Amino acid sequence: MNKKIRKIASVVCCAAAVTMTAGHAKESDYPSSAITWVVPYLPGTGPDSNARIIANAMSGVLGQTIVVENRGGAAGNIGAAAVKRARPDGYTWLYSSTAMADNMRIYARPGFDVMKDFTHVGSMSQSDSVIIVRPDSPYDRFQTLIDKLKEANEPLTYASGGVGTPSHLGAELVLAKTHTKALQIPYKGASESLNAVIGKQVDFALVLASVAIPQIKAGKIRPLAILTKARNPQLPQVPTVAELGIPDVDNTSIGGISVPEGTPDSVVSAIKHALDVALDNAEVRKQLETTGVSISRLSGQEYSQRLKDQTAWTEKMMKITGLEPQ
Repeated sequence: MNKKIRKIASVVCCAAAVTMTAGHAKESDYPSSAITWVVPYLPGTGPDSNARIIANAMSGVLGQTIVVENRGGAAGNIGAAAVKRARPDGYTWLYSSTAMADNMRIYARPGFDVMKDFTHVGSMSQSDSVIIVRPDSPYDRFQTLIDKLKEANEPLTYASGGVGTPSHLGAELVLAKTHTKALQIPYKGASESLNAVIGKQVDFALVLASVAIPQIKAGKIRPLAILTKARNPQLPQVPTVAELGIPDVDNTSIGGISVPEGTPDSVVSAIKHALDVALDNAEVRKQLETTGVSISRLSGQEYSQRLKDQTAWTEKMMKITGLEPQ
């Protein structure tokens, strides 16, 4: 009996050793198979386009196919929650963004914790927000719009990408800073907000520059001001709100890569290295900038802090606007 027990124990130990060795081999050989990059938004959106550009470049660095998978819905919460539940082995990534941090306060139950459920690899892109009007609008400058907001008997209307979205909170911050008011008309995303301006359904809107730039260049909308610390290289003629006398307003959206918490450090480092190499590529940078975004190269630690700060900013703005979690 003792010999039999010793034999079983020996087999179990050997099996465990083989399993551990195989596990280390998988980690050290990362990646040994295709990677899935979940984008929690619909195909054709800015995050989707940017992820596909980066995925193509990183695929060459890692030597494996990176499959971009769109899981849109609930302002990105569905896709984020799916990646949270994935195995932490580096084969499932999330296109994360500051919008995830916003959702931590906008939604009572987003389905994930942006600081606890993920390891943030690093950022890759950022997009400013721009205040736009139609070309024939009487508001030819930002100050003209503000003056009208102050004297109007009936409130002007503005389009947002939805209640609690960065465009809504950013617009309300500008209104609070200028001691003015306007009536929010929520739409489903930046594209619909932009079309509402073009279609004369609203007086103005705050939208992502990456969405607005093609229409600005086509002459279909007029930009009045950028909500960030520096001018957008593709819109050098458009002043920032800081230049116009409104400091401390930065409504920049940042996107990056995150993986499930528990992913080995060596794997995270391999992903970050591939991301850095991709962002060093001049053609990749050109493709990204063509979509209207700028390059962002925050480290994992810096990106994590940015997301933490964004959550605090959203909480503050919700108190200012009286917005309750959905």
